[in-house]
Formats: sequence, structure tokens, C-alpha cells
Amino acid sequence: MGIPPPPGLPGGIPHHLPMFGGGPQNNVDLNLPPAPGSTLKKKKKTLKLHWREVKTEQPHPITKGDTVWKDLIDVKVDPDKLEHLFETRMSEIKQKVSKAEAAGKKEINVLDPKRSNAINIGLTVLPPPRTIKAGILKMDNSIMNKEGIEKILTSMIPTEEEKGKILEAQMANPDIPLGTAEQFLLTLSSISELQARLSLWLFKLDYEVIESEVAEPLSDLKKGIDELRNNKTFKCILSVVLTIGNFLNGASARGFSIDYLTKIPEVKDTVHKHSLLHHLCSIINEQFPDTTDLYSDIGTLARCSRVDWDELANKLNRLESDCKASWDHLRAIAKHDGSSSSSIKSKLSEFLADAAERIMILKIVHRRVCHRYTKLLLYMGLPTHTAKDLKVNAFCKIVSEFSLEYRTTREKVIQQLQKRANQRERKKTRGKMIVDTDRFSMTNPKETTHKDDELQKILSNGYVSCDDRGFPGQKHRSRRPLDTLSNKSSRGCVTTDSEMYDTGDDDLLEACVRTATAAPTRSAPRERKRAKNHRKSLRRTLKGEMTAEEWETVASYSDAV
Repeated sequence: MGIPPPPGLPGGIPHHLPMFGGGPQNNVDLNLPPAPGSTLKKKKKTLKLHWREVKTEQPHPITKGDTVWKDLIDVKVDPDKLEHLFETRMSEIKQKVSKAEAAGKKEINVLDPKRSNAINIGLTVLPPPRTIKAGILKMDNSIMNKEGIEKILTSMIPTEEEKGKILEAQMANPDIPLGTAEQFLLTLSSISELQARLSLWLFKLDYEVIESEVAEPLSDLKKGIDELRNNKTFKCILSVVLTIGNFLNGASARGFSIDYLTKIPEVKDTVHKHSLLHHLCSIINEQFPDTTDLYSDIGTLARCSRVDWDELANKLNRLESDCKASWDHLRAIAKHDGSSSSSIKSKLSEFLADAAERIMILKIVHRRVCHRYTKLLLYMGLPTHTAKDLKVNAFCKIVSEFSLEYRTTREKVIQQLQKRANQRERKKTRGKMIVDTDRFSMTNPKETTHKDDELQKILSNGYVSCDDRGFPGQKHRSRRPLDTLSNKSSRGCVTTDSEMYDTGDDDLLEACVRTATAAPTRSAPRERKRAKNHRKSLRRTLKGEMTAEEWETVASYSDAV
């Protein structure tokens, strides 16, 4: 079958166009050269390029038979080299393993299933096993972090029994690979002094964190003791509480236990049901207005109340014992490594020496701060046995919670006082106009009265003094020539104010009356209805025929002009 004729060529195909589509693809009428590379002979089986072939033998009529494939350049290639490079080799063909074969794949499993499962789960959060050994030997933090070290140290260290079972199974079946968990334990067992290395590495990573966790609370407690001891507001509070208590109790006590501060908000009066703390704040604000809210002054004690000081002492002791153990670990590692890791050994020795010195200083600071705390309790009047038993966080909690209650109640009292003051101010201005209050009177009353008098004079005379006579609204008197003044003085008459203003007023009134009573000049108002587009010049109008009335109108306008 032939291709139907294209549009515009009805009746068939002309004789001068080549016939295509019905014959074989290598039509001799096309006179095309052989395809590039088709003449090269191949002796071996090679890879194939899975392209989609285009039919250059059947070009579209629009292109008039021209294609890019006719303009290609001849290329010379080495067929033997290509055949060698792209030969299909049987060793490279990957055979897909079926699920049954995969399930039946053998590997050495000597560990307990639970133990093996736990190790496999732990490996999911660790780096690849091949890099773990190098990371442990170099103590490289970029390979493994603190969590990974703790994971290995706590649950993944191989025992001697496990190591022996794995080696026996490997020797018995050298061709069968080890399981993932078994291979990992065997890799770890090849590291000398594994536990010592991991413990030393973990101490190095943990030291700075633990040191800050111990040093910062000690610094806060030392600072808080000094702040509380020298705080004026705290002393005022104790003074007022003691005074009120002695009055209510009818006693003459010299002091009270500091833990009573927690019960002050619970005591209330029998009239208004206000707490004792409310009255305490009122008295202090009245008599000691320069005091503070107390809570802002002792923020360090508030932080100390959230610290477990027993755990802090345990951390300090643990830090000291770990440092001593790290020295032993370093000696054990140095015996096995010898001179191969001298640089790492020197760095670790410097670190441990510095850490030991700082731990000793921390212990001294801890002992002295605890002694200062005991002295503070004795300064508060507590007996010796109570001062020794009262823990740091308990005392700091008493003071910080009371200071927080005091600040809240103090703010409420100040707001109430401010509200009462505003009410008193409103009562003073009740029944008065807003301009009569002191807040809105911006000028002095005497100055206002003087200015009002001057304004009245100006409005009544038109000028301030008799010498300033002139026309109304004239700011300054204009100078006149001397002859005018002499003529005016020779007349001997002076125009009075009433005469001056009356004459002008009469003229204005007469003009207004004439305008209002005048008869209209036109009998009827003329309406202009001509639009912008209908305007015609006089020349065009004269060219046309005009009526008698139009001629009379034009004549009247010309006479008026």
C-alpha cells in the first residue's frame, strides 16, 4: 500500500517525485550510502544499545527529503577494541537469587537470639562496624559520639565466653560467614583494652559537662548567701513580722525560725480576711518605700532551690574516682600500644593532670561554700543541730517561695493604693468643668485677665490708645507729610470714632438696599442650551440663511459692543 497524497496534490503523485513506502527499506532509488558502522563485522556477542530507530528512508514531504542523517560525517572506529570493551561476559551476568535460596543462606550464629537481636538493634544507631574500630583506637569524636560509646560500654562489650564460641565456630566452618552480631563482637574483641579505652574516652567527653554542673550551683549558692545576708528588704520583712508577732502573742521574742515564712500567707485577719502578708506589704511600703520586691534580688537562691545537692556531692565524688580510674586505664593502654600512640598518650596525660587539679579545687570550693551556708543558718538564729540537718535546697526553697509570694502581694497592694489615689483625685474634681481643673489650666490667671482687658479695648476702639487712631484693621499708623498735618491742624476739627464708622456703615447699607431693590434688566433669563459639539462660528452662520429675528439679535449685540 502507498502513502496517500498530501494536501494540495489531488489526483495522485506526480511522476517526478520518488516512490517510497511500498518497497523495501533499502530502496535503490534513494541512492543512500550504507549506514555508518553497518559494514563492520562483529565476531563476538556484545552489549546492545536499546534505542528507537528513525525511518530516514521515509522523510516528510515538507523537508523535501532532507534530513540531518544525510549530513553526517564519516567516523573511523576500531572494531576489535569496541568488541573487546563491550563484549558480553558470562561472569558479569548477575543471577537473581530467589527468596527460597535467600532464606536457606547459611551463616554462623552462636549467640543467644535475644543477645543477637539486641546487638543488631544497637548497630542501627552506630556507625558502620568497619569504622568503629578505628574510631575507638584514635578516640575520634567525629566517628562516634557519647551515646554510641555508652551503648557499646553498657550492653555490647563481648565476654570471653562469647569470644571463644565465635572463634571455635569460625575455625570449624571457615567457608561460612559470621552473622552480623557475631562479626561485630569479633571486631570489638580484637581491640586491646577495649573497656579501658571506652571508659577513658567517655570520661574525657563527660568531664566538662559534669564540672559545669557542679561549679555553677556552687557559684550561685555563694553569691546567694552574700545577697541574702546584705539584703535590706529581707531585714525589713523580718523586723515587721517579729514586731507584729510579739504584739499579737504578747511576748518579747528576739527572733523566730526561718521556716515560719511559709505560713505567713496563711494567717488572715478577722475583719477583711486579708492575709498577714498583705498587711506586711502595706506596712513596708508605707514605712520603707525604698525597698524592693525581694524576689529580683535573690534569683540565685531560686536557682539553688531546684538543685539536688546530694546528687551534686555524688557527682563530685564520682568525678574524682573516674579521674583516678582514667589514670589506670591510660597506663594499661600504654602497655599494649607501646610507642605507636605516643602523641595520643601525651595529650591524654596533660588532660588528666589538668582535670585532677581542677577537681581538687572544686572539692575545696564545695567544702567552703557548705561552711558558709552553715554560718548563714547560724546567723539566722538556728541552733547548731538544726543548721547541720537543714539541707541547702530546703532552705533555698523556703526563701525563694516566700519571696515570690511577697512580690505578688506587694504588686497587688501597690495597685490598690494607686487606685485609691485616683479615686481621691476624681472626688476633688467632681462637679467641675474640665477646664477648671489644675491639669487643664495652662496659663496664669493674672496674665489671662490682663490679656482679656487689652482685647476688650481693641474691640471697642479699634486701637489701644488715642494716639494710635487710624483706619480699622490697620496695624500701624501711616506717616503723613508735614503740610498735611499742618492743614489738618489748621482746620481745628478732629473726626470722632462714631462719625468715622457711621459714614462707612451707611454707605454700605445703601449699596446693599439698591442692589436688592433694583429691577431686573432682562425680561426673562436667557437659556443656553447649545452643546459643545453644536457651536457654529458667525462666518458659517452668515453663509447660511438667517431669519429676521436672528438678524435683529446680531444687530443688538453689535450695538451693545
